[in-house]
Amino acid sequence: MIKNISVSQITDAVYEAYDLFKDNSTGENARYIPYLANIPSDLFAISVCLPSGRLINVGNTDYVFGIESVSKVPTAILVMMQHGTKELLAKIGADATGLPFDSILAMLLEKEHPGTPLVNAGAISACSLVKPIGDEAGKWNSIVNHLTDLCGSSPHLIDELYRSESDTNYNNRAISWLLQVYNRIYDDPMMSLDLYTRQCSLGVTNEQMAIMSTTIAEGGRNPITGKQIFPKEFTPQIISLIASVGFYQKTGDWIFSSGIPAKSGVGGGIIGIMPGVFGIASFSPALDKAGNSVKAQLALQHVMKKLNLNIFHPTRAIVIE
Repeated sequence: MIKNISVSQITDAVYEAYDLFKDNSTGENARYIPYLANIPSDLFAISVCLPSGRLINVGNTDYVFGIESVSKVPTAILVMMQHGTKELLAKIGADATGLPFDSILAMLLEKEHPGTPLVNAGAISACSLVKPIGDEAGKWNSIVNHLTDLCGSSPHLIDELYRSESDTNYNNRAISWLLQVYNRIYDDPMMSLDLYTRQCSLGVTNEQMAIMSTTIAEGGRNPITGKQIFPKEFTPQIISLIASVGFYQKTGDWIFSSGIPAKSGVGGGIIGIMPGVFGIASFSPALDKAGNSVKAQLALQHVMKKLNLNIFHPTRAIVIE
């Protein structure tokens, strides 16, 4: 069975979500990274990108914020492209830890692999696997160029955020050395940690995140540039990673209540992927206790409920423009 959804229905759902939740003051900014603590907590944006490249934007969609853990998704894709899915599974894994994103206990329990590239340990390991292009900054160039391809435009390093994270990443330093102890990091530990810290400090807009989401939802084809960024056959593996651990220890609750695979970051951004239908992104800095944006969660849940969409529903949805 096929369900047709119009652009006007999507637009109404997005604007309604914005109006419903724009004044929500629940949650608080990430305090352990000083730069993030000072971002205005009332910022709020929702963006949807359709397969045609058509964009639906409301709120602070052009505000540049730290991508943070959403960056784990593009780097995981890059590692798949460079090494293949079997090597990613063997060297990192694809299992949810059921624990917070920066858990050291998870590493002690799962010594054979970091678990998944979408938690800190696996993301640092993924950065160590990135193959360089060009000069001595080649690994960094690979990461930034790949994210640019996914978004259709360039992100920019937020220097103040990078310095703030570098000064406070003690837990991630411990994780990096544990990866070395367990032979699960594949380049210099501190260099790999620095790559990870820098990629988390890249600045993006909510609109760029929505375009990246649709690139994934469309099997690797960027809806704005038309460029095929990654092989279409990687799409089920990428989305399964997001669906299984995108909200860390709250992932099961999220997918049960929303029906859309999504990945959050402590900068306040969330990307959601509805395969073959659209990509959606929302941004608001105030987080719940698990590190997920409160208003962005509410926005995505409302849009999915309003449109009666769910990745697990047997009805296939198509956007009619």
